[in-house]
Amino acid sequence: MKLWSDSWTNGDRIPARYAAGRLDEAGQVGFGENLNPHLAWSDVPPEARSLVLVCHDFDVPSRGDDVNQPDREVPADLERVDFFHWLLVDLPPRPAVIAEGAYSRGFTARGKPGPDRPNGARQGLNDYTAWFAGDARFAGKYYGYDGPFPPFNDSLVHHYVFTLYAVVLERLPLEGDFTGPQVRRALAGHACAEATFSGTYTLNRRLVR
Repeated sequence: MKLWSDSWTNGDRIPARYAAGRLDEAGQVGFGENLNPHLAWSDVPPEARSLVLVCHDFDVPSRGDDVNQPDREVPADLERVDFFHWLLVDLPPRPAVIAEGAYSRGFTARGKPGPDRPNGARQGLNDYTAWFAGDARFAGKYYGYDGPFPPFNDSLVHHYVFTLYAVVLERLPLEGDFTGPQVRRALAGHACAEATFSGTYTLNRRLVR
């Protein structure tokens, strides 16, 4: 199975239009266009009855002590954890494309609606749900795609991996709202193929090239 995008070259820096956070011309951090990227796939196994798409960042600081502090950087040797940016399950194998902006255009305070999509797919809760849980301005359920917004003082460039799974079930055994770890557990034993596509992103002005 193959997965690709017309939005950037696999492994390259993600253009700011696909990120939730961006640097403006003055180097200040703010919200970005937050468009979901174009994605397309081929060579899906004939036994696949649905697809699952997961986007996660594996470079997220495990502790928030130093996050977004202007007088210091998050150390590179800090333990890192996963942050899920997009969970899409029960996706029909055809059409074999997701158009740019079809699932996200702009950052929506308190989250975009979900989980159901018109094509029968369902969207899970991305990890901005937990990140903003204690913020009265932004707390809510964040369904679907919300792109990169790494700490502006992180000493690591973050990596974002889109993984497409071919699933032998028409409906993944999940009910109600669901998270990234729950999707991974539900996939166990049901995925017959997978493919990945990735990119990098940073808001650290020292690391921006």
